[in-house]
Amino acid sequence: MACSDPDHERLKATTKATYNAQTGRLTELTFDSNQNGRIDTWTDMDGSRPVRSRIDRDEDGRIDRWEYYDAAGQIAKVGFSRKGDVKPDAWAYSNQSGRIVRIEVSTAGDENKIDRWETYDAVGPPGADGVGALVQVVQDTNGDGKRDKWERYESGQVVAAEFDQDGDERPDRRLTYRNAELIAIETEPDGRGGYAKKVGPH
Repeated sequence: MACSDPDHERLKATTKATYNAQTGRLTELTFDSNQNGRIDTWTDMDGSRPVRSRIDRDEDGRIDRWEYYDAAGQIAKVGFSRKGDVKPDAWAYSNQSGRIVRIEVSTAGDENKIDRWETYDAVGPPGADGVGALVQVVQDTNGDGKRDKWERYESGQVVAAEFDQDGDERPDRRLTYRNAELIAIETEPDGRGGYAKKVGPH
């Protein structure tokens, strides 16, 4: 009699397939990613194509990572919760080398209601978390679906912030900073990316 293979038996026990009763198509696969005998990954399937994975990385019974796949089965974005909640409120997008270049955030925890867009440096050295320096933040601060605040960063510090005050999604006022201190306030946009009026802080 052949000897049993513990790794094979563990994989067999934790890899379970669910099929649609009417169509016979595969709808879900489970997986044990760290091979400790506990299911920690649930992947929604459209036949042979993965659609989304829900992952409990620390195996505390709460999903803490969501992976979304494109038509080719490659990861398109990764969801996570900045609040430590049971549903994602932020989604990270990577370039072809795997470097995170953009994070979209929803205050409402709804991927269809994004109100904050963060852009990260994809060229310079990454930080301790593997993400490059923050370059820009764009926000919809009042939840009306329009972008109304733009911040630009250098070396981790904000250097400029622009605001749309009349709802046309174009900046009307700019604040400029140096070493985290406000040094100028500009108003009356000239239509060419500049401002006609500039004053120092009061």
